[in-house]
Amino acid sequence: MASEEFSMKPHALCLPFPAQSHIGAMLKLAKLLHRKGLYITFVNTEFNHRRLLEARGPNFLNDLPAGFRFVTIPDGLPPSEANATQDAVSPCQSVRVVMGAPFCELVGDLNQRADSISGFPPVSVIVADGFMTFTTYPASEMYGIPFVHLYSIAASCWASLQFGGSWAQIVLGFYWVLISPITHFY
Repeated sequence: MASEEFSMKPHALCLPFPAQSHIGAMLKLAKLLHRKGLYITFVNTEFNHRRLLEARGPNFLNDLPAGFRFVTIPDGLPPSEANATQDAVSPCQSVRVVMGAPFCELVGDLNQRADSISGFPPVSVIVADGFMTFTTYPASEMYGIPFVHLYSIAASCWASLQFGGSWAQIVLGFYWVLISPITHFY
């Protein structure tokens, strides 16, 4: 009965940008979607997943509600200490260059599992951070799955707009970190 219940639910694959505030915002959205009846697969990088398990304890995954699971994909960064802070540029470059293929493979594996296991729903929507377009577009096109991008703009960005900053300054800042390496050859 429970497996039939899950096969009828939409399945959201949630992919945050690998930074603490982005993960927190996506996790809150994933919990809300789960409460509304969606099956949730939350994707973390291996580095951030280790940090989550250290913070929440090793039994954290045992206490998850039915229909909510965590999976990991590699971030392509060298191993580091669990409590180390990653620099801001490395995850941006990793998202752009490395994470697309493992994410596409994960989507394929989840859909193959849905075909072979009764009651496991196929991925019906990708809910990703707005900075994960390099990762989500290929998977969306390959499997024909719609996607939604969540832009979890920090309060500091809104404050800079309120007190003299401009959207142009914020957008140009993100442009140089994420897009410039693709469009400008060195």
